[in-house]
Parts: sequence; structure tokens; C-alpha cells
Amino acid sequence: MSHDGRKPNFFIVGAPKCGTTALNAYLKQHPEIFIPDVKELHYFGSDLNFNITGWEKKGREDYIRLFEKAQHHRAIGETSVWYLYSETAAREIKLFSPAARIIIMLRNPVDMIYSLHSQYVYEGNEDIADFGAALDAEEKRKRGALVPAHTYLVKSLFYRDVAKYSHQVQRYIEAFGKENILVIVYDDFSENAAGEYKKALRFLNVDDNFEIDMKVVNPNKVLRSRHLQESMMNPPRTLLRLGRYLKIPLKIQSIAMEKIRTFNTRYETRRSMDMELRQALKREFRDDVERLSLLLGRDVSFWTNS
Repeated sequence: MSHDGRKPNFFIVGAPKCGTTALNAYLKQHPEIFIPDVKELHYFGSDLNFNITGWEKKGREDYIRLFEKAQHHRAIGETSVWYLYSETAAREIKLFSPAARIIIMLRNPVDMIYSLHSQYVYEGNEDIADFGAALDAEEKRKRGALVPAHTYLVKSLFYRDVAKYSHQVQRYIEAFGKENILVIVYDDFSENAAGEYKKALRFLNVDDNFEIDMKVVNPNKVLRSRHLQESMMNPPRTLLRLGRYLKIPLKIQSIAMEKIRTFNTRYETRRSMDMELRQALKREFRDDVERLSLLLGRDVSFWTNS
């Protein structure tokens, strides 16, 4: 792999809620791997239109500058979970880093979108708390209706599209070839994280004997108060004026917001999905999962056939 410290040579491209946050944290601990502190850069994917206050896609030099401390690392990479869903990111990454290696993490599509919806409700990115109702709203949202005011990526609310992996994986195979792609199945990662981690290290050509601290990363979160969350996302004008009047430093404001967010969060096991809805979604995804199995050379039909 390239030793160019100013340019990433591997990418974890998604999918969301498939263990990417954990793998990113585990790889960052390895002395031969450099990953910047900022996750979800989404420099690539020109078709992704993020709507986040204070966020804007940086230029090439700004992006490369994030990796300038990686001069002596063998593997230099980043994690952005919407690269897989993007229709343009695969070829854009290929143009930028032709010899790059790609890590894709996949999960039972039904479980993935259920988890994604739960996270979005917590974040305020989704205002329909009932999962089935959110699925029913997809077609209207594609026409621009029922889109939450604070949604940062409208396309990500098309849950079924996000979970149809076969065409997404095919784009990366066509761009990079199977030999440069590692697919990690969430079931394997959950059962044997250490083994899948070592597999990733070998794929990245770094020492696979390095031991790390493996702990639960990104557990399911729910809000104590939805009203408080909405107030944080859209503060009253009087509060904003008060902050400007008192000239409170942005760092102090950020720390205060994080403390409020922590107070407003509790961790709990996600409730089971309605069984009738689960079976209906399994039927919907069955054909795509069969196509994916052929692409991977591995049967994952148990996701939808059980």
C-alpha cells in the first residue's frame, strides 16, 4: 500500500448501523494505521446533499491536510458511512486514490433500517417515531413532502433504498475489483469482533498481532425529553441573542451543549420490531439479498429466509 502520508489509501464506506463506528475505533488504536479524529468526512459523494449547520464540503487541500500527520503509517484511511449509498462516491474515490482498499460492512437490511430509524429519532433527523409510519412516508418524501425540518440528508430517509445493498456493492466491485474489497458481515463481527478485526488488519497489510481494547461502541440511545432535543437543534432567538450579548466562547457553548445532550440521553435495548412488519420487509428484501449473495460469493439469505 502507498506510504504517501498526505493521502488516504483505504476507506470504510458503510453501510450505516453495521459496526463501522466500532471498527473505526478499533483500527485507530493500531500504531501502523492513521485515521483522523473526525469521522464522517464525506468528502466524496457529490450526489449527497448534506444540510448541517456549520458543515460544508472542504476543498482537496483541506481534505488532504487532515492526513498530514500520517507520514510513517502504513495504512491511512477514513470512515464515511454514506459513501456506499452514494451513486458517485465509488468512482470519485477511484479517481482520487486508484490503489485504495475498500472495507464494506453489511447487516441484515431489516435490522439495519430499524436501527437507523431509531438513531434518527434520537438525533432529531426523523420526526416520525413509529417505524412503520416512517416507511409509509418514503414515497411522499421522495416527492418533497413530509420531510422533517432538521433532516441533514433527505436521501437517508428512503430507508428501503439505503438497505438495498447489491447495486451499491456492485459499484465498488466495478471500480476497484473484488481483490481490493473486504466485506465484513455484521453477524460475524458481533460474534467474533477480534477475528474480524484481524481479518481487516491482514487486508490492510499491517501487523495482525496487535492487541486492542474492544468495548461496546455506539449503543442504542433514546431521548429523555424530545422537547429538549428540539430546543437544542433550534434554540429560541432570545437564547441566541443572550449568548451573543454575553460573548460566550464557542468552546464553552459546545461543552454546555454536550453536557445537556448527555443528560438528555439514556441507553436501553431497542424494542423488538412488529413481527408482521418484519416478515413483510424480509419478503421485500429477499431478491436483493439473493443478488448480494451471488456478488459476495457467500450465502446471506438467512437474513430474509429465517
